[in-house]
Amino acid sequence: MNQYDVTDNGYFGRYGGAYIPEILQKCVEELRINYRRIIDSEDFKNEFDALLRDYVGRPSPLYLSKNLSKLHGCKVYLKREDLNHTGAHKINNAIGQILVARRMGKKRIVAETGAGQHGVATATAVSYTHLRAHETLANLV
Repeated sequence: MNQYDVTDNGYFGRYGGAYIPEILQKCVEELRINYRRIIDSEDFKNEFDALLRDYVGRPSPLYLSKNLSKLHGCKVYLKREDLNHTGAHKINNAIGQILVARRMGKKRIVAETGAGQHGVATATAVSYTHLRAHETLANLV
């Protein structure tokens, strides 16, 4: 098991478990039961990889920053995540979440976002799958 694999009990290595509201327990348990089966399937891997390549635009290119390289006396490359569809890395996670939800038979996606970028990525991923989305913007005080 590598450090990113989740065990059958929902743990990453020796860490894991959940402290969640009781109302969410059934949903989290359903995800725990289905997660490995879904992400280990060749069908999921193929669709996920194809979407990251053809829909998101990955792998995103590296850019040799001549000014930063000169300033620091070494070659400095910038990974251009801003060139991904939706302009950030958040689409990578949203695509995976939406594909898992669809394979679990979910019809609606709820996303809570503070700055909006995750909401944009979720809406973009949802538009691909034709699921319904409900998004909320947190009020930060």
